[in-house]
Order: sequence, then C-alpha cells, then structure tokens
Amino acid sequence: MPKQLLQGNQAIAMAAEVAGLKFFAGYPITPASEIIHEMVNKKHIKVLQMEDEIASINAIIGASLAGLKAMTATSGPGFSLMQESIGLAHMMEVPLVIVNVQRVGPSTGMPTLPAQGDVIQCIHGSHGDYFPIVFYPNSVLELYKYTITALNAAEESLSPVILLSDGYISHLYETIVPHRDFEIKKRSRPPLGTGNRHFTGLSHEGSVPKTSDTDNYRRLITRFHGKQHLTAQRYNHYEFLECRRETDTLLISYGALSRIAYSFKDDFALYRPIRLFPLVEDIKVIASAYKRIIIMEMNTGQYAHEIERILHREVDFIPVLGGRIDLKEIKQKIYEQR
Repeated sequence: MPKQLLQGNQAIAMAAEVAGLKFFAGYPITPASEIIHEMVNKKHIKVLQMEDEIASINAIIGASLAGLKAMTATSGPGFSLMQESIGLAHMMEVPLVIVNVQRVGPSTGMPTLPAQGDVIQCIHGSHGDYFPIVFYPNSVLELYKYTITALNAAEESLSPVILLSDGYISHLYETIVPHRDFEIKKRSRPPLGTGNRHFTGLSHEGSVPKTSDTDNYRRLITRFHGKQHLTAQRYNHYEFLECRRETDTLLISYGALSRIAYSFKDDFALYRPIRLFPLVEDIKVIASAYKRIIIMEMNTGQYAHEIERILHREVDFIPVLGGRIDLKEIKQKIYEQR
C-alpha cells in the first residue's frame, strides 16, 4: 500500500471499511464529525444520519442483530446519551463498536479541545454489572489499527467495544501506510430469523426471559464476565519503554498525553496502556520494579485511581486540564514533585 496523509478520523473510517463494516449510524458532533463525513463516501457501508445519539446507538444495535457489522461515533455528550442502550447491547450480546472522540466537559464544555474525561464512563456509564473492552490509541496509524482490533474484539466477545480517541489524536494528520493484511473476524452472530426467536434486555436463558430467577441471573452475569476477560486476554496491548539510564520512576500516560510523555524517556521508564480496560495485568509486574509511579492524564485522576486500586499503592498524579498540553508546564509539575 502507498503512503497516505490521513487525519485520525479519516483513518478510523478507512479501517472500518477494511474490517468489513457494513452499517454506520451517527449524529454529527465535534470533534468526531469527520467520521460520518468519511463514511458517507464508503461504497460498501450503509450510512444513516440519525436525529440524535440515542437513535444512533439503537440503529446500530438493530443493524447488528440483522447481521451487519455496525459502528457509531460520537463525543462525550453523545456518549452519555448512549449509555442505557450500551447496557442493553451487553445484555443482548450484540457485537458493535462505539468510537468516543473525547472533548473537554462536562456538558458541551469546550468542543474543539481534547480531554480524557470519559475514561470511567466507559466502564461504569450504564447501569448494571457489566464491563466493556476499551482501546485507546495515540496516533493516526494506531487509530487505523485499533479500529480493526475493536471490530474484531466485538465479534469475539459478542459485546459493545469502545474505541477512545480525543480531539487531538482524531484531528491530527500523519503519513501512514494503511496495510490490509490484518486478520478480520467474520460476523459471528446469526442474523434475526436464523437464531433466537427474539432478544431481550431482561435477565434471560437463551431467548426466554427469566425476570425473577436469581440463580439464572448469577449464571448469566458470570458467563458475561468470563467471555469479556477471555477475549481481553487476546488483546493485551500496551507500550513499555525502559529508561536509557537507571531510574526509580515509572511514568504512565495514554492517548494524546502519552505523546508528550516520550519527552521524558531519558529520565523515566514509560508505560502506555492501549487496552485501557480491563487493565492489563502486566502492569503489576512492570510497576513492581519502580519505587515511584507518576500518572498524568487529562482529567482529575480517573485512571490513576484504577492504577492505585490494582497496584495497592499510592501514585503521584499530574492533571493536565482545560484542553491545553504544554510541555513546559508539565515538566515543571513533574520535576517539582521529585
């Protein structure tokens, strides 16, 4: 494949077509709008612009049940509106992908600027005891690669998969080689009319609702969690860079902010989760070799709290808020804490 200069959102649309996407529904929202603009030009993808994000998520649930690989894209406000139906898709085991290009919030916030404020919403946004698989790339090439990965993981897990981006990565232009030699998972769920009689968001066994059967619900949720963990183990994606000289400090960052973290590779070891959730277990082994852990993210500590929980230790935290990424400011904060 020849090199191409692509915007991050363009790479997402291109990769989705490569992965066999057949249906896209969405509602324009900054900074994700270019995705639906690009989808309209894809010959083999049916595209609907819906009246809002609630309609969009329900449309791709229906399309997926009808036998099509399906996806939507939005930003924080739209992602919030989708949450109940994301839970429904988990309960009905519907494979689909939701792209969330994060911006500063809450509410309408600062629409053109990047943020990482939807991290916890990804795993706890809907009600009930469920969790999705979440990927968060940090480049245009990775947006291309992990769009395909997300669609594959959705087919394997029979569940919604979240692909996180942000206003910086999605609007970044980089020259990439969009390879097509990826393994593409085929449609895994039989379409309506050839499998279950119907699908329900109620607690169920097969296609039969069992709304008051505690034992059945326990089996159901245990199976859900098991298949999510099993699928996630096949996608243990992260980046770890050992420091060029001896250091007692590990710096953790992800998404747009991790690109700034590379500036510190001469002073610290660097860890970047790509499969953001479930947390990759390797972080426990990696972190055990370092006395000090610094986490920087574009929120008030959403991922830092998760890292503290899994490591059972306190970490130093650097918040980068308001959509501005300033290397000089970040250096000052990091070295002041030493």
